Amino acid sequence: MRLVQVSIPTGERETVVDALESEGIDFFLTDETGGRKYAALATFPLPQNAVQPVIDKLHDAGLSDEAHTVIIDAETDTSRQFEQLAKRYEAENGGDRIARDEILTEARELSPRFRTFVFMTVVSAVVATAGLLLDSPAVVVGSMVIAPLVGPALSTGVGTVLDETDLFRRGVKLQLLGMVVAIGSATVFAFLVRTLYLFPPNTDITQLSQISGRLTPDFLSLIVALGAGAAGVISLAAGVSVALVGVMIAAALIPPAAAVGVGIAWGMPIVALSAGVLVLVNVLSINLSAIVTLQYMGYRPKSWFKTERSREETVKRIGALVVGIAALSVFLGGVTYFSYQGSQFEDGADAAVTHVFDQSQYQQAEKLQMQVQYRQTFPLGKSAYTQNLPFREPHRVVVTVGRPSDERYPHLANRIHDRIERQTGRAIAVQIRYVETDSVSA
Repeated sequence: MRLVQVSIPTGERETVVDALESEGIDFFLTDETGGRKYAALATFPLPQNAVQPVIDKLHDAGLSDEAHTVIIDAETDTSRQFEQLAKRYEAENGGDRIARDEILTEARELSPRFRTFVFMTVVSAVVATAGLLLDSPAVVVGSMVIAPLVGPALSTGVGTVLDETDLFRRGVKLQLLGMVVAIGSATVFAFLVRTLYLFPPNTDITQLSQISGRLTPDFLSLIVALGAGAAGVISLAAGVSVALVGVMIAAALIPPAAAVGVGIAWGMPIVALSAGVLVLVNVLSINLSAIVTLQYMGYRPKSWFKTERSREETVKRIGALVVGIAALSVFLGGVTYFSYQGSQFEDGADAAVTHVFDQSQYQQAEKLQMQVQYRQTFPLGKSAYTQNLPFREPHRVVVTVGRPSDERYPHLANRIHDRIERQTGRAIAVQIRYVETDSVSA
């Protein structure tokens, strides 16, 4: 609930009293004795979702913009009249939603000062980079907690829907600055780690799970970002803490930005490109879902003129975001397609190998492991033959076979090759690795 205090200008006392009484609001009126241009101070409790409708009705009834309206977060009101008021507004307006001026204030306060924003972004990016190289989920999560990105991400949406140009521009600038600072900090830190040999020099960074998970962005990544933006707006509009949702938004931005820096420092363009696309997709998706959610929740500017202008700007910005996401979705679609094709091939190859080993001449042999090795369809840099990058195609099937020391299978590779080709339609190289096994009778 909220406790609202309205300073009533001289000559508007009766207007405010009549409006509050018509709404059935229990209010307290205190005469103003300061000798200024205000006649009285009205104080009244309201359900959270009733604040904006009541304030709008007061202004529609004649309360001028010179009135000061202070909205205070309160715990409870035990009166029966307030309980009836809460039920009525619940039926009229639905769930909890803070007032327009409240969400505007919250959005402004979520964005820290410039120096603090830059410092916290640098720290979070460096910690995220360390977490990626350590392959430590706990450290990566820690970097998300300290990232200050939730404020700018939500400010652009609030600024768009409420036609607050300064807030929108500040949100866009801080988001761009945050991504540049995060990627730059991650690049410098990763380069120092590599140059000073603080990380094993021959390690394939794409084999680290915390990095490889950011290198194959698909359409599921788009869903995560859209959900993060919508959840952030709903938390903000409900008047609850957005700290946890801020972690979700940071999770969509900081680790991929750190992966871009690692790819640049290691001289692997495909790593930087893949993670960079994920960063762009997530930024655009968070902003899109924030704007759409605020629009759906019914937030509008105060004046009619601003409402018309806000509607036009909202449509333009939603259109621009959709076009950007659609363009990047070509990359996401390619990753999704190649991932699906790879999964289908692995299933077919495994079935083909199993079929060969079920034949009688190979009863003494044991299939210990089957691995599909991939290569890049579009090789870029040193990572042309690594396993965990997008746009990959099967290069070789490696089968590890256990056999008794006196057994030989000279045609096994050819049989597996032919069976895989019939099963999958792909003619692919097959390599057999033998492991001699001994058995002792009981």
